[in-house]
Amino acid sequence: MLEINPETVCLIIARAREFHAKEGVEIPEEGPAGSGDDWALEVLEDHLGDMTYQEVRDTIEDLEPDQQVALVALMWVGRGEFGVDEWDGALEAARDAWTSHTAEYLMATPLVADFLEEGLGLMGYSCED
Repeated sequence: MLEINPETVCLIIARAREFHAKEGVEIPEEGPAGSGDDWALEVLEDHLGDMTYQEVRDTIEDLEPDQQVALVALMWVGRGEFGVDEWDGALEAARDAWTSHTAEYLMATPLVADFLEEGLGLMGYSCED
C-alpha cells in the first residue's frame, strides 16, 4: 500500500519535469568525489530563487516524514533498486536514510520524475487519469 497520495506524487512529477527541463539546470549523475552528503544542496543552491523549484521543494517539505519516506522509496522502486515485492524493505531503507533534506535529495536526482512515474506504475497507479 502506498503511504502517499498518488495525486501528490503526480504533482511532484509534473513540477520536477518542468524544473529539470529548464535551461541551465544541470544535475550530475552523482556528487563529486569527497563531496559528502551535501552535494545536492550545493547543486541546487543556484536555483533557490526559481519558483518551480520552490514550489516542488515546498510541496515535498509539507509532507509528513512518513510520506517523504514513501516518496523516496517509490523513487528507488522506479529506479530498480527495489522491486515492488520489496516495498517494505524500500520503506525501511528510506526511513533509515531520512533527513530534513529530502526535497533537495529528490530534486538533485537526475530523472527523478521518470523514476517516480515508473514507481507509481509498478505500484498500480498512473498520472494519466
